[in-house]
Amino acid sequence: MQMTLATYNIHGCIGADGSFKPDRIIDVLQEMNADVIALQEVEHHQVEGYDLLDYFAAKTGLTAIAGPTLVRRTHHYGNALLTRLPVVAVNRIDLTLPGREPRGALDVTLAWNERRVHVVATHLGLRPWERREQVRHLLKLFEIRLTEIYVLMGDLNEWFLWGRPLHWLHAHFKRPPHCATFPARRPFMALDRLWVHPRRRLKSLEAHSSGLARIASDHLPLKAIIEI
Repeated sequence: MQMTLATYNIHGCIGADGSFKPDRIIDVLQEMNADVIALQEVEHHQVEGYDLLDYFAAKTGLTAIAGPTLVRRTHHYGNALLTRLPVVAVNRIDLTLPGREPRGALDVTLAWNERRVHVVATHLGLRPWERREQVRHLLKLFEIRLTEIYVLMGDLNEWFLWGRPLHWLHAHFKRPPHCATFPARRPFMALDRLWVHPRRRLKSLEAHSSGLARIASDHLPLKAIIEI
């Protein structure tokens, strides 16, 4: 059996035209029809009486898991996961480093029939030293994983192809295809990444580059099919 995964930096639902249009993001999500979707740059907004993430859940029929990294009395911002699979466990990981923007990861265990699929969804920092520390932290998680299948996906903000974070991740997971996702209209940078362990379970990986996806956010979504 196969499962479809995706990761998507939605840029707060601000598209190429500068307009806030969450329904465009929903349409892109429905185009992909993924079982599990990691979202980054999810901002608090009220849409038709819903919080934005609840609105996504209501429109797609998926379960929403919030992973805010910046929380204020009237505002929150950060990561999220949407899934149609039963949720077994959720852990929110703080990856924030002193003096830098708050960062984190959602660490979620999902049920697929009798199997467990472990998903970590993240959005890493802008500075190279931040990403090195954050990747070290994440790799320690995977050293103790007991589940047979695990996934790391998200916006890694890593444009140095020769940098240590990518080298470490490729060494741990084995290298997946390189897919450019940024900027959405004419992508040439693979900022968004997805790794699967065991590597043999990854059957396809590609940027979802529909006409709508090219204008709905500043990133294209990255979509994978894995064998379960």
